[in-house]
Amino acid sequence: MTGSLTLTESQHEELQSLIFPGDGLESAAILICRYTGPDRERLIVSHVLNVPDSACTVREPDFISWPGASIEEAIDIAEHQGDAIILVHSHPGGWLQFSKVDDASDCATMPGLFAAVEDAGHFHGSAIMTPDGAMKARIYNNAGSSLQIPKIWRVGHNITNVGAIGTDPIMPFGSHMTNSFGRQTACVIGVSGTGSLVAELLARKCIGHLILIDFDTIEHKNLNRIINSTVADANANRSKTQMIAEAVRRYAPTIKVTIIDTSIDERGAVIAASAADIMFSCVDSMAGRSIAEMISRCCLIPLIDLGVTIPTRRDADGHAHIADVCGRIDFIRPDGPNLTDRGVVTSEGLRAEYLLEYAPDAAKREIEAGYIKGVHEEAPSVMALNMRAASDAVLEWIERQYPYRLDGNEGFARTLFSHAAGEVEYFSEDGFVCAPVDDMGRGLVEPLLGLPGLAQADRKAAA
Repeated sequence: MTGSLTLTESQHEELQSLIFPGDGLESAAILICRYTGPDRERLIVSHVLNVPDSACTVREPDFISWPGASIEEAIDIAEHQGDAIILVHSHPGGWLQFSKVDDASDCATMPGLFAAVEDAGHFHGSAIMTPDGAMKARIYNNAGSSLQIPKIWRVGHNITNVGAIGTDPIMPFGSHMTNSFGRQTACVIGVSGTGSLVAELLARKCIGHLILIDFDTIEHKNLNRIINSTVADANANRSKTQMIAEAVRRYAPTIKVTIIDTSIDERGAVIAASAADIMFSCVDSMAGRSIAEMISRCCLIPLIDLGVTIPTRRDADGHAHIADVCGRIDFIRPDGPNLTDRGVVTSEGLRAEYLLEYAPDAAKREIEAGYIKGVHEEAPSVMALNMRAASDAVLEWIERQYPYRLDGNEGFARTLFSHAAGEVEYFSEDGFVCAPVDDMGRGLVEPLLGLPGLAQADRKAAA
């Protein structure tokens, strides 16, 4: 069942500017949307179309007539990928409810949308917005029955449910926050050192649905860093996701846990992750991080990426010493600077990882020749450091939904901490150059993420 509609902060601002021209009369726009998640749990905005005021034959404070040309334009765009069409209009008076006039308008327009772009189940819909940016939305099935969308997420520096604007604010760390988390879905990619701790924190905060993605199994060398793991798990070579899911069920049996025992670069893992309201990237590889940032961008999911390192140095006698004990947490908006823009993912690093996995002899030659500077490796066995990073990452997510920072969130796109120096540094997005992309809000259009290797089997065969 579709539980949310998500749009970026810039899309929300664009929509608000289009349908509130300042004359006190209703205006309209159209959202072209796509469903994500294996059960179409989320609806995301792909395009925002303007409906010119001049094209509307009637505009009043409580009524607007929909021009056929604008609806035809939306159909022309939507029919290529079977997209959903959401008709949006303003309520300048501030009433955040669908009126009887709105109901009658939907009865007149929805059959035409279904005749042009068909799909099973609830699909096309309508929405209203008030001057403060609050929204309410509903989707229809082809029989004419409607279903209200419970959550409408605006993802920017803050993550805001614009369906709840105007209601009493929720205090962080209280029971109301816990209840809110119970209606949300989080995905943890990689559940080893940091990922197992992130999953534990999310479960203890009673997240409603927890998606765990990891291809690996428990080994004896993991027992000093994966929470809840046991010798029995290592002896049985149990999958990390299954072990964590079983642990969660012991203390939080109401949480829905989905386990994906594959790498994030597998088709099923990408589709599973696309159901999330928030993603945590806790993987060691640049390749995994690259897939995570693509899912974030294509499916409009905020992403928190974290990692820890313990660099060493050698003195004049050749003895090794700890140079630093540090960690990094990045908060990535879908339409903001991604991990590639921030230098966390690089083409050189991706190439080095590929060679090390598929052509180790060639990689060794290039390392010796100085062409590969080395592959970044996360510290694998320091649980205390992992706990620090995991806690900061989950707190970052809480702060984005229930802001309590004195200076706001704009200056906290990246957090770097050095335990050796006793320092914490914060960076805004201003220090990163955001490269242009063309897959924002792409959704689950084939091939997934634009990668031929993730295409459906029949499409691969045809290629």
